Amino acid sequence: MGYSREVYADAEAVLQQRRRNAEEIAARNRDVFYLRFPQARELNRQLSATALKAARAVLGGADAQKRLTRLKEENLSLQRKLTDLLREAGFAPDALEPKYSCPRCRDTGFVDGRMCSCMKSLLREQAYARLNALTPLSLSTFDSFTLDYYPEAPSGAGRSPRETMREILTNCRKYADTFSLSSQNLLMQGGTGLGKTHLSLAIANEVIQKGFGVIYCTVSSILSKLEAEHFGRDESEDTEELLQNCDLLILDDLGTEFKSSFFASTAYAIINTRLLTQKPTIISTNLSMRELQDRYSDRFASRIAGSYVRFLFVGHDNRVQKLLFRHGGTERERL
Repeated sequence: MGYSREVYADAEAVLQQRRRNAEEIAARNRDVFYLRFPQARELNRQLSATALKAARAVLGGADAQKRLTRLKEENLSLQRKLTDLLREAGFAPDALEPKYSCPRCRDTGFVDGRMCSCMKSLLREQAYARLNALTPLSLSTFDSFTLDYYPEAPSGAGRSPRETMREILTNCRKYADTFSLSSQNLLMQGGTGLGKTHLSLAIANEVIQKGFGVIYCTVSSILSKLEAEHFGRDESEDTEELLQNCDLLILDDLGTEFKSSFFASTAYAIINTRLLTQKPTIISTNLSMRELQDRYSDRFASRIAGSYVRFLFVGHDNRVQKLLFRHGGTERERL
């Protein structure tokens, strides 16, 4: 897995801050402790001295074992005295030592010259964050989604758009609340401005809060990035691997990208790979199943039709409805 220099720099900065925080807290604890119990500083100095004496004792000849045993007893006695003082001060026994987020690497990112698992996780998180950076995740939540712009009057099918959209909203909330690595794939279909992007972003918000790795991107932007990497114009990182391995991939506006054989085959490869590895994906599109079939291929449409739960969005363009509401349009004009 390759990452850009910026991603490495971001991850290292996070680790550096974690390490600094842990060491500053330990230093403050020591200052408070030594202020109340000045003798504790001397105990710590003596403990450090016994370690040096032990190293010398190993080279000390025939009586080395006796000296080591005596030093061990001395060290344990000093530790007990220090622990008693810490308890009296209301501190935990390890309060004077930094509590690193990762005890294995002590927040350095490496163990014995090899990258620690915490660094790998952090690199992945930072890469996801960079891909999501231009997405207004914080602006789209379930609470900010309103059904007011969907007509209450029943359509020809017997259900009102508002009733249909209320059910879709409920199902999207449930999907986010119960999300796991075995969650289903979702296909959000419908015309422009019906809330597909809003609800997919709301799901992304909730799932990210649960600690999962989520990538949200428009299909046109991500395919352009993949094209640049494929043809050597951008060698910063392997975006395709990030897309294939994230916990949840959300592809917005499928079908609005420039039509090309490279884009079509790349989109299919991403979707198919995630199906084979059983990783959940959410796709939003303005296209019908027939239009997906015509634009991409029978195979493409078949994979989606057979492996995705379809949410069919209905109503009028919410952006137009909002403008009408804002300018005092009549109920009939609005709905």
